[in-house]
Amino acid sequence: MSWRSGSRGVVLTAYHPSGGGGDTPGGRRSGQYTMNHDHSKKPPNGASFDRSGSQDSLDELSMDDYWKELENIHETRGNNHEERVALVVKEPDEGELEEEWLKEAGLSNLFGESSGDSLESAVFLSTLTRTQKAAVEKRVETVTQTMRKKNKQHQIPDVRDIFRVQNDSKGKVCDGSEPSAVGTSENKNETQDGTKGPNFSLGTDEQKSPPEDMPFSDTDINLEISFAEQAANLKDSSIGRMCKGGGGDTLLPNFRLPKDKTGTTKIGDLAPQDMKKVYSLALIELTALYDILGTEFKQQKAVKIKTKDSGLFGVPLSVLLEQDQKKVPGTKIPLIFQKLIAQIEEATLETEGLLRIPGVATRVKSLCQELEAKFYEGTFNWENVKQHDAASLLKLFIRELPQPLLTVEYLKAFQDVQNLPTKKQQLQALNLLVLLLPEANRDTLKVLLEFLQRVIDHRDKNKMTLKNVAMVMAPNLFTFHGLGSKTIEQSEFVMAAGTANVMRFMIQYQKLLWTIPKFIVNQVRKQNTASQKKEKKDKAMKKLLKKMAYDREKHEKQEKTPNDADVPQGVIRVQAPHLSKVSMAIQLTEELKAGDIVARFLSQKSGNVQALKKEEVFLYEIGGNIGERCLDGDTYMKDLYQLNPNAEWVIKSKQS
Repeated sequence: MSWRSGSRGVVLTAYHPSGGGGDTPGGRRSGQYTMNHDHSKKPPNGASFDRSGSQDSLDELSMDDYWKELENIHETRGNNHEERVALVVKEPDEGELEEEWLKEAGLSNLFGESSGDSLESAVFLSTLTRTQKAAVEKRVETVTQTMRKKNKQHQIPDVRDIFRVQNDSKGKVCDGSEPSAVGTSENKNETQDGTKGPNFSLGTDEQKSPPEDMPFSDTDINLEISFAEQAANLKDSSIGRMCKGGGGDTLLPNFRLPKDKTGTTKIGDLAPQDMKKVYSLALIELTALYDILGTEFKQQKAVKIKTKDSGLFGVPLSVLLEQDQKKVPGTKIPLIFQKLIAQIEEATLETEGLLRIPGVATRVKSLCQELEAKFYEGTFNWENVKQHDAASLLKLFIRELPQPLLTVEYLKAFQDVQNLPTKKQQLQALNLLVLLLPEANRDTLKVLLEFLQRVIDHRDKNKMTLKNVAMVMAPNLFTFHGLGSKTIEQSEFVMAAGTANVMRFMIQYQKLLWTIPKFIVNQVRKQNTASQKKEKKDKAMKKLLKKMAYDREKHEKQEKTPNDADVPQGVIRVQAPHLSKVSMAIQLTEELKAGDIVARFLSQKSGNVQALKKEEVFLYEIGGNIGERCLDGDTYMKDLYQLNPNAEWVIKSKQS
């Protein structure tokens, strides 16, 4: 893509997929279209480009940074003479998109040959909110109609029958039109079989408003209630109109997460089996949110292409990590990515124009080739790499990924965040999108955003404000070479201001984006509890569990010591197998926090404990209605115990 300015605007050259891409060699055929700086002009295809629309206004200098970055990208591409295969995005057939969505959401058994066994999904469906159910019903209906048109031979259930399954079960669940609670009873601490259960509930009526004793301000991010439910409640209200992000305000709100007594759950705190549930729920929730707000949500699908199976630039993240883990076991971030950031920081982050001023294109190309040959051999001389060259190589690495860092599936959804009515809803959508990214992409994005924030922290010296950095980085993350000229042409105008604003959000609110909303964690707990009930109803399973319980009780009686005696009410037993004090009974109080328990164990100075620091070990909630959850130090233990009374409590490091 080339760029040039003139009296009437900016001319961009959109490259066709038959050419190359990124900063490695590759010529291209081109077609031109005009991008006007004057926002009164109309771009191609009738799309409007309004600087002062629903997004924050951005000054000319900031916009200039965007165009200059595009020009720099083109200059590096101009030295590129090797052709590469562009990524092709497949246009789905009717109903194919919805069918793929249901598979991604873990609901593939609602259609197809296994559609008769919809009981398998009853547990999952029973935990959904009203808006989440509506999103599922909408997709199932589309797939059903498509299958009927195609005369598929297997059974095609009516969408109403799918949700009726839940209503006929013991734990009655409301249908989409009835705002009753999901599987609740008068005594919320008691499950329907009379056993002791967690003190939490999920229901469409309980999603309407926050508890009276927990007020939420306009800048508080409410993680207790479904984002889509919040949007539905605010859609036609005066509050909803007041919260809209408008016109000339260039300042971002000071959004914050109110303290949760049961602890904040971050990405990486949950066990893999629970994270799979989080993914499905986040996908459904994001779709429901977009449905409520009238924004189209479509996952794009890339046709598989042959990619490099070794090297540094233009190599899939999964391949990079596989070869990096042979050198550094357990690494989650590509080594070249880590090294480039370290090289930039080694000089100083106070350099004026850092990230904005490009390295010399010919030198960057030469360094790229040399790195490919010598990086893994350990013979590359980093003293030859100037700071601006390292910054250009870092951006090149991001652009050259065979698939975008934000993924082909969700790149458009990230772009469309700018179209949501309020800044709070934009942030909520970004939170869900981060949860949907593959682990390698999410981890790499996190390291990038943390680095960009450190650059901004030195803005008084380097003159790189949040807006400047966002403008420079947006083309590198959002202008993806492999999606062809049509995508570039149609979205370049919104990209200039819109995606830069999305970039600003990701940098500014990165700590919030890596939080798993409490309502999703509660839905996971609900699923786990319901699954346990379902298993217990199986006679064979009950018999096996009974035998296991008998054997365990017999073993415990034989091995029991005074310290292992039954724990009295209001006391939990915490295990610390890797510490010298391996077990301790802890009296629960209103003010006792997880960090206090860890500190109590670490105060036992003996053995290898002296080498451990408080920030290296954590208290874990294991079992009951959660697989495994790492607790933050501010978790109030009595509140969490009431939420999951059947859990075990273990202190360990995140590596163990």
